[in-house]
Amino acid sequence: MADAEAPLAAIRSLPSWLLGRAAARGRALVAEALAAEGMKMWHHVVLSAVRDLAPVAQADLGRGVGLDPKDLVGVLNDLQSAGLVLREPDPRDRRKNAVSLTDEGARLLARCEKAAREADDELLAPLSPAERDRFMALLIRVSGTRT
Repeated sequence: MADAEAPLAAIRSLPSWLLGRAAARGRALVAEALAAEGMKMWHHVVLSAVRDLAPVAQADLGRGVGLDPKDLVGVLNDLQSAGLVLREPDPRDRRKNAVSLTDEGARLLARCEKAAREADDELLAPLSPAERDRFMALLIRVSGTRT
């Protein structure tokens, strides 16, 4: 009988498979860390984007984070109910809502960012500081993104 690992050897050697596994592990670690703060991943993404872009029109926010408008409304409803964001008429266009962070939202975001960094530190624990820097530079190149 063939080695049970043999059929997966070709798949496990693919960079795309390895990146997917690393990404899944990283998402799981961050999701767990955020859950300890009572936060979900998309809520954290939206809260962070609001901080960076505020005041931001709701439609622009959705496009900026790549979230379907219906899903964004749900996330914003949750964040507003928790007192983390405000939706008010946009001063540039009163027909639109502008979203901004509350003081409580900023405090929670700071805790979530710390928790996410600690989760990422756990993910990258096998690497030296120099390897982490190199790994990040390579990920940025491969992903086609900018920091």
